[in-house]
Amino acid sequence: MAVQNGRDLLVKMDMNGNGQFETIAGLRASRLGFNAETVDVTSLESQGRWRELLAGAGVRSASISGSGVFRDSTTDGRARQVFFDGEVPHFQVVIPDFGTVEGPFQITSLEYAGSYNGEATYEISLASAGAISFVAL
Repeated sequence: MAVQNGRDLLVKMDMNGNGQFETIAGLRASRLGFNAETVDVTSLESQGRWRELLAGAGVRSASISGSGVFRDSTTDGRARQVFFDGEVPHFQVVIPDFGTVEGPFQITSLEYAGSYNGEATYEISLASAGAISFVAL
């Protein structure tokens, strides 16, 4: 497999609840993370006093984060409205030559910044809010 361009990792938001996904404008860096909490079932009978984990238990979650240049596009407006309304729309993350992750996410952080002699920037963080699916390419 060839090395992939980071710019090809796309974060897309459902714009109207009907599966019309658009890439969030202006992102320069994006990140997708998965987490699986463990359930420790270690007891006095655990062999060699090694920790034992309960398979298939615990809470799984995913997070998306990104930062970029504020472009005042329709996706910026949708993200702002989603945050203030507390909506949980579907998002997609397209991982080049790997697949697509999709599911409901809540925007947990939306930050805007700018310096006197620089561009206006923003950062966005999302937390999974339901089952996540993966479709391989």
